[in-house]
Amino acid sequence: MDTDDKRIRDAVRHTEILRPPKQSLATFGTTNIYYYLVTKPAYTELVKDTTETVIREGRVIAERPKVVTPYYLSRLEGFSTEARRYFEMLIEKHGSNIAGLFYSYRNEPKELNIVSNSLLSVVEKLNTQIDKRGDPLTSIIKGEDELWDVSLMKFIAEITESSVYNNLRQMGARGLLSMDSKGVPVDARVKIEELFRKATTGEVEPRELKDELDRWDLFGDYEDRFFTLFQKKR
Repeated sequence: MDTDDKRIRDAVRHTEILRPPKQSLATFGTTNIYYYLVTKPAYTELVKDTTETVIREGRVIAERPKVVTPYYLSRLEGFSTEARRYFEMLIEKHGSNIAGLFYSYRNEPKELNIVSNSLLSVVEKLNTQIDKRGDPLTSIIKGEDELWDVSLMKFIAEITESSVYNNLRQMGARGLLSMDSKGVPVDARVKIEELFRKATTGEVEPRELKDELDRWDLFGDYEDRFFTLFQKKR
């Protein structure tokens, strides 16, 4: 096993979600989760008997989940050759139009503080503060100092996994998982209409709409509307 791979696996194994969010990720909106990621300083291996704790604060913002297909994913940019081959394998196994959910996140780090208290006492204090605020979307994560972002990724993976069933159920109830004759999910058509509206009001650039149409290979279906919009924007 590669040394870096082992470090990552060890960081994942030692990561604990001490206080998960009390709500699932929103199905039809953005979810804003505040986190405290607590670690023992990396230098504790060199400096024995230290009681210091590192506290990282930030926000993980989850965008509204999108219904996608392997075909759609294969047309996204920023993936390696190996990842694209995996998408091809999914298409070969399940077909190009099997529906799944695509989650996108961004991390907004806020503060980093080192306090002279044990990790246990820090967690107890944070729990008390969060309880007083009554915030259901604040979490506490115990992670590895040098690979704290790996610990954060494990947290993201776990909250995603715990939310998928509820998100799929709610989307299915609205018929958004159904496919049209071209193998495009209803949810994707709804998203395209939303992008047309936002492009008209200037909330998004026409390029963003064009990219989404291309990913679904639907530009021909909307070409006249798109160029009418583009002419209005000029």
